Amino acid sequence: MRTAFVTGGSGAIGGAICRRLAEAGYAAAIGYNSSREAAEALCAQLRENGAAAMTVRIDLSDPASVEKAYTEVCEGLAPPEVLVNNAGRAHIGLFTDMTDSEIISLINTDLTGALLLSKRAAADMVRRHNGRIINISSVWGIAGASCEAVYSAAKAGLIGFTKALGKELAPSGITVNCIAAGLIDTPMNASLSPEELSAVTEGIPAGRAGRPEEIAALAAFLCSDEASYINAQVITCDGGWI
Repeated sequence: MRTAFVTGGSGAIGGAICRRLAEAGYAAAIGYNSSREAAEALCAQLRENGAAAMTVRIDLSDPASVEKAYTEVCEGLAPPEVLVNNAGRAHIGLFTDMTDSEIISLINTDLTGALLLSKRAAADMVRRHNGRIINISSVWGIAGASCEAVYSAAKAGLIGFTKALGKELAPSGITVNCIAAGLIDTPMNASLSPEELSAVTEGIPAGRAGRPEEIAALAAFLCSDEASYINAQVITCDGGWI
């Protein structure tokens, strides 16, 4: 059974990726932390459409939870052929106002968890000599964003991790790529006022925010056989913004 494990699968981008990969024939393991109802609703939808699917709770800041979730996916479906490290959260505010625990928590969720989960998945992929790891980063990991210093640092870390791990795993038939997302129409941006959103989109050559389905389409392509020679790359999906 070809299985794809998507963290943050209950969110807008993660959900779109799960749907798209299910359409491509993958069994979907929908990772979530607190949004259990949304994850279960998506799981039911995928099953109604004929796909194999399961939900799995994972706290990416807790190594024990990462280990438990990965084992559950392997036992409930199969060791994942595709891992999408999509989960993440932002913190907007002055860096000097953040507490030490807030900094550590954000780095653990947005970066360390992806490394720990990739370590487990990569070991199985190496044994099979096949696999895809896709890291969902942000254009802020490339350009940096004022008042989002730690988020930018974590996303930049994912980019460096992608480039290094892709080279390390290439001899084993595994590709590792990164999608640096621009402004995407998701609840994460719901805090923006209409005026703020308008100001941001005016700076985007495409003149609009992206759609979760556009990120999902790129992720699905990177999982395909046609993308087997694309490796250790960072691909922006931002309407020409950065």
